[in-house]
Amino acid sequence: MNPLVVFFRKKIFTAVFLLVFLLFIGVIGYKLMSNYTWVDSIYMTVITITTVGFGEVQPLDDNSKIFTIFLILASVIILGYAITVITEYILSKNNFEELKQRKMQKKIDGFKDHIIICGYGRNGKQASEKLLAYNKSFVVIEKNKERMEKFQNEMVPFVLGNANEDEVLLQAGIERASTLISALPNDADNLFVVLSARQINSKLNIISRASQETSYQKLKLAGANNVILPDRIGGDHMASLVVVPDLIEFIDNLSIVGKSNINIEQIPIEKLYDATNAKTIRDLDLRRKTGCNVIGYKGSNGEYIVNPEADLELAPNSKIIVLGRPEQIQKLNSLYDIN
Repeated sequence: MNPLVVFFRKKIFTAVFLLVFLLFIGVIGYKLMSNYTWVDSIYMTVITITTVGFGEVQPLDDNSKIFTIFLILASVIILGYAITVITEYILSKNNFEELKQRKMQKKIDGFKDHIIICGYGRNGKQASEKLLAYNKSFVVIEKNKERMEKFQNEMVPFVLGNANEDEVLLQAGIERASTLISALPNDADNLFVVLSARQINSKLNIISRASQETSYQKLKLAGANNVILPDRIGGDHMASLVVVPDLIEFIDNLSIVGKSNINIEQIPIEKLYDATNAKTIRDLDLRRKTGCNVIGYKGSNGEYIVNPEADLELAPNSKIIVLGRPEQIQKLNSLYDIN
């Protein structure tokens, strides 16, 4: 819970308690000292505490007048305290939000080679969860304030605004970012974001969501490196569960998220050895050292090889893809300090 809310909740509770206690003392005091009915005692207490200036139900004796004086003084102090707490809470809430936003912006300004997620809907939220699992630095741009406040936490830095605006993209550090994920629900908005992002940062890796297949080519032409069609992927997946159910179930059980249950890992060659002296997959001997198997290779030219031969020479700026049980992947990560 917000620490500001917790702090002022205690103070507001104290103020309410004092007001109720004062009301109780006033009712009992008038009942015993002036022999008022319960209704008259409540009435006298309320008009005294609120200082509205109505007349007494019946003339007061000296003891009742002295009691009324102390009741008025106490009510002025307690009501003044309550008003001060409420006013301070309203002002501090605004200052706290401003301070929180400045702190978050300072954190964003320190990011470099980070990821920007435009839109925090279903796809954007899933992307952020995966990036969090990999301890990747990222910023979320969301124009819906209620949605941002609902899901916001210290682990997910937000920028409130429309991702279509260049100022908002710059606020998210697009000039220093390595990747942008445009997960807005509208294809036209995604197209505009891709165009703006590509214009600001020509080296940016851009991944965009698309709802319609007709938008695929347009987004590619606008500058998106990859275009994802969630509905198409979902349909293919469901059909595959009919055609090759066991294979799909096996693939679904492979995890690429997290640190304790990961099954697949991609590794730049430079993480494994000095790439100036070329080695083969056999030379790495990852199966004996970690238990992991090399199931894929991506060359420096972007070409993929599935199940590469052991004699394949690993070129600089290439990557290998390994498969193993979670404990084997952890051993691999710890052995080569792979992030």
